[in-house]
Amino acid sequence: MCCGVAVNKESVENMKIFVDADACPVVGIVEKIAEKYDVPVTLLCDTNHVLASEYSEVIVVGAGADAVDYKLISLCHRGDIVVSQDYGVAAMALGKGAYAIHQSGKWYTDENIDQMLMERHINKKVSSTLQLPCPSLMRGKGFLFY
Repeated sequence: MCCGVAVNKESVENMKIFVDADACPVVGIVEKIAEKYDVPVTLLCDTNHVLASEYSEVIVVGAGADAVDYKLISLCHRGDIVVSQDYGVAAMALGKGAYAIHQSGKWYTDENIDQMLMERHINKKVSSTLQLPCPSLMRGKGFLFY
């Protein structure tokens, strides 16, 4: 059972697995399980990473910001599985009707993705407002940096 859906041989016939493979530590585990169920796997990475696989198709895209993410989303379809640690990629995959799973094993769902995206947004806002100026620039201005 995954995300409330029974997984059996029939349900995986047309399924593909897409992995946002830049620095993904579970590629080997994904491939092992996919091979057991004869599910094709596509690993996507940018030109800054070198991947090779005997089982999976490897697609290398340019190193531009989010290039791998957009390529992965352009390839996945309803019923596919997307493995990514990126909440934005997971949200786009869910929007296409794909299943999305974090590399830790946590499923992204329509019920939890909004909260996860909001928490990420708030954390970015907080961290950007807490950035302190460089101590060397503050010398002699009443700050206690040495």
